[in-house]
Amino acid sequence: AWGPGEPLVMQEVEVAPPARMEVRVKVLYTSICHTDLSFWRGENERQRRFPRILGHEAAGVVESVGEGVEDLAPGDHVVPIFNGECGTCAYCHSSATNLCGTYRVDAFKSTMVSDDGTRFSVVNTSGDTVPVYHFLNTSTFAEYTVLDAACAVKINPAAPLQKMCLLSCGISTGVGAAWNTANVSKGSTVAIFGLGAVGLAVGEGARIRGASRIIGVDINPEKFAKGKEMGITDFISPKACGKPVHEVIKELTDGGVDYSFECSGNVDVLREAFVSTHDGWGLTVVLGIHPTPRMMPLHPMELFDGRRITGCTFGDFKGKSQLPLLVDQCMQG
Repeated sequence: AWGPGEPLVMQEVEVAPPARMEVRVKVLYTSICHTDLSFWRGENERQRRFPRILGHEAAGVVESVGEGVEDLAPGDHVVPIFNGECGTCAYCHSSATNLCGTYRVDAFKSTMVSDDGTRFSVVNTSGDTVPVYHFLNTSTFAEYTVLDAACAVKINPAAPLQKMCLLSCGISTGVGAAWNTANVSKGSTVAIFGLGAVGLAVGEGARIRGASRIIGVDINPEKFAKGKEMGITDFISPKACGKPVHEVIKELTDGGVDYSFECSGNVDVLREAFVSTHDGWGLTVVLGIHPTPRMMPLHPMELFDGRRITGCTFGDFKGKSQLPLLVDQCMQG
């Protein structure tokens, strides 16, 4: 894309060889996420750095590796990840976070870590060679992309890549939010606000954990059939319920759900998700990408009711060390 909101174009781009601790990957499958749309539109001012290759959900094969790369080789099947793992920093050694001190997700970074440069270039209409910027450490809307080795996960070569590309963001984020971030317990109650890919994955994760009631909230009732397939037990359409959603949820659950997941990127919905949880122990997990400048719609005193709120990046999975296990679990059903 050459600018915010401008049509995506197919264009020949020069993709440089990988530098030290980088890999060049042939992208075989890629999917689209709402975050791609948000950055393409330039909803946050700091996102507006173009021209840029978007895309961050993909799967492919390593084409070449740069100096110093020891854990990857040409021919390896890989999933690119936006939240890398170097394996050596204090963050990577900590069990309390899945962030990395060097390769963590940075929504506004548009260059490579090693030299603050790009590996893409293109000739513009004036005949000049100009840099093309990176996106979320990945830039997968391309036949080839260059990644930091810390952002490429080697997976089981028997795994179907056309499905594994979904694990590079949406599915991992949603399932991990239920398993790792919230640690949904058997018999608990859950509300999911927004039934896109992430929200549906939360539903699947909560179902596997044995939640007794999983409530899906979305303004589009056409999503409810797919939600039922993913284990969601009850559905609420805000336009049809005649009262605030949190009131309906409290009536259904005798005071509120144990866990709520905000997957829409709308601060008004975040407010509903928060007050839908049970006082004393309710936990809200924020998964949606929220445009600036609006802030969190909570008063600090509301936290004294015992409700908690937290964010979640990549489902709190450590990408390089834990994603291969998730791939194997998916293959086993």
